[in-house]
Amino acid sequence: MDSLIADSAWTALFILSFLAATLVPLGSEWLLALLIMQKYDPTVSLLIATSGNTLGACTTYGLGIYGSSWVTEKVLRIDPEKRLRAEQFYQRYGFWSLLFTWLPVIGDPICLVGGILRINFPRFVILAGLGKLARYTIVVWLALQASAS
Repeated sequence: MDSLIADSAWTALFILSFLAATLVPLGSEWLLALLIMQKYDPTVSLLIATSGNTLGACTTYGLGIYGSSWVTEKVLRIDPEKRLRAEQFYQRYGFWSLLFTWLPVIGDPICLVGGILRINFPRFVILAGLGKLARYTIVVWLALQASAS
């Protein structure tokens, strides 16, 4: 029974992490922190959250390649101003800007612009994934500190 509950919690974490990087404006950090404080395996939880969020970013990248402006503006709610800011951010920092796809407000547009500009996909996955891993590692560390006190 405990395994079934853990599997369900981790499935929810994966789905929430995925959605947080795609169409739905959600945060997944709270669930990750909650699971860590409930003594779920930190490494497994970290990998699940990072995988889900990175795959969500890849979906947004794909929408940048194949999506229309309607999808960008109406579904993703990325208005032309946010897209322009993301393009300027990318122009300023180059492919290293992909490390910041986890940032609120500009992260999803950076993923979208990555697709629009047809950035090398393996490079996109590695850099976006590393940025997301760093963010979730901090969340796990903070949750471990909070649960230790």
